[in-house]
Amino acid sequence: MSILKSLRERHRDGKKSIAVLVDPDKVEDPARLLQLTNLAAENCVDFFFVGGSLITTPNLGQVVKLIKDNVTIPVVLFPGNFMQVEPSADALLFLSLISGRNPELLIGQHVIAAPVLKNTKLEIIPTGYILINSGPITSVAYISNTTPIPDDKYSLAACTAMAGEMLGLQCIYLDAGSGAEKEISVRMIASVRKSVNVPLIIGGGINTSQKALSALEAGADMIVIGNALEKKTNLLSEISDKVYEWNQSIEARK
Repeated sequence: MSILKSLRERHRDGKKSIAVLVDPDKVEDPARLLQLTNLAAENCVDFFFVGGSLITTPNLGQVVKLIKDNVTIPVVLFPGNFMQVEPSADALLFLSLISGRNPELLIGQHVIAAPVLKNTKLEIIPTGYILINSGPITSVAYISNTTPIPDDKYSLAACTAMAGEMLGLQCIYLDAGSGAEKEISVRMIASVRKSVNVPLIIGGGINTSQKALSALEAGADMIVIGNALEKKTNLLSEISDKVYEWNQSIEARK
């Protein structure tokens, strides 16, 4: 089954997913990445996202290989630009930064990447990427040269997501940015959830299991955990327990 089809089915059934985000620039010790892959497998993580706003090391392929050699969890590329393509991954989020007005990240980078992607076996997942303000400027806001949507402009975010869905984008990704000081609010997630009927991914600032649960309750189909795992190694198991309990309750109602 394709990853997108799986996400759609989970969305339809009300089930939730977890993705662990790996930034290749931060993988200095392969042993630590191996430890993370084993931890992810133990805690039934659904996906690995691999990528970052700015990758300065040539180890994208090595990171993907290490993950795929050790676990069966699908690896989805989360590219910051057209250079972040690795054919050995399973899928790629074809991100259009619809919250900004930088043409390079709305369509420009995509035109350059398209012929390369066409010659791979990667599953391409058209995704509307929406940055939400989370306080101090994040790397993705700086690198993308775009202004995030203010965290209290709920209708603006909802209409942006709605337009993305109408344009044919298959997922919406709300992101506070890597290392964000605060998570996206429940009200913002709920506003976007009500406006679209495609899978909704939430990332940035989720550093406690309660924040994860709040995002799920507000309508997130998937939560993405990245930087927070560096500071709190047991966070993944805590969040995994919440997701497992949620999905089990869905099964019990059938």
